[in-house]
Amino acid sequence: MNKFLLILSVAALAMVGVAKADPVDLSAYADQNGFIDVQKLTCGQLANTYQEDANALASWYSGWYNGLAHKHYMDYKKGREAEHLVIEYCKAHPEEKIIHAIGLVIKDMRAEGMMQEK
Repeated sequence: MNKFLLILSVAALAMVGVAKADPVDLSAYADQNGFIDVQKLTCGQLANTYQEDANALASWYSGWYNGLAHKHYMDYKKGREAEHLVIEYCKAHPEEKIIHAIGLVIKDMRAEGMMQEK
């Protein structure tokens, strides 16, 4: 799970490069109270945000998953590999939820023995 956190964070940061339209402020996806349902964000939405917003969201995802897993380690190299895989997946599936894309990448990496727990 700890590698997942790094991968999630790095993937969110890199997703901005997938964008094709003018970026929008992440707050455009907030409800009337200013909350963003991060489980509903799509690859395409994240790709169309500003880098600073993607960074903030990546930090949130990382903290969320680290808290769930009670982990405090990260594997930078594996995170970079997963980042590439998430970006490629999201380019082909902009309608997919970010959470789903990251989950698929992690599952595949674990199945291929590319991820280990510390």
